[in-house]
Amino acid sequence: MRVAIVRYNAGNTASVVNALGRLGVEPLITDSAEELASADKVIFPGVGEASSAMRYLKERRLDEVLRSLSVPVLGICLGMQLLCSSSEENDTECLGIVPLRVRRFPAGELKVPHMGWNTIGDLKSKLFDGVSAGSYVYFVHGYYVESGSSAIAHTNYGLGFAAALEYQNYFAVQFHPERSGAVGEQILRNFLNV
Repeated sequence: MRVAIVRYNAGNTASVVNALGRLGVEPLITDSAEELASADKVIFPGVGEASSAMRYLKERRLDEVLRSLSVPVLGICLGMQLLCSSSEENDTECLGIVPLRVRRFPAGELKVPHMGWNTIGDLKSKLFDGVSAGSYVYFVHGYYVESGSSAIAHTNYGLGFAAALEYQNYFAVQFHPERSGAVGEQILRNFLNV
């Protein structure tokens, strides 16, 4: 199985590579359209800022490649947000694959970014086979994806929001499975088995 990780102007690639290595998978890290298109699975990770990440993707025409993929794709954190229609982070037009918007956490009592362990519930996908509602996963984000029909998990941090999405062949998680211990490992294993 050929697993490709999208190389672009965003972090956390090394920890995803390490997590896949624990599952016996040696992924290819690439920004080549041809290599991404020929992979069996594509992982679209990310930690960073939406507008600069989208600019990088467009400059290399990776936005077109990501929209055209027919294999299973897993967006992680910023990768999940960039799959959506738009983000309030610097008023960014995203890839528009999943018809949901990314919102800024409201200012006030919440500490932003939302950082640390939180539970997930309303689990509705094979991505969560063997994962119990109420399991803890690790989040680091200042923006969230609104809920909608493609939400397959939710969490609450001052307000409820989509913790994971499934839309056609695209899966996405707001949290970091590569930093979420045994639960995250199970989610990555489930994705590899899709």
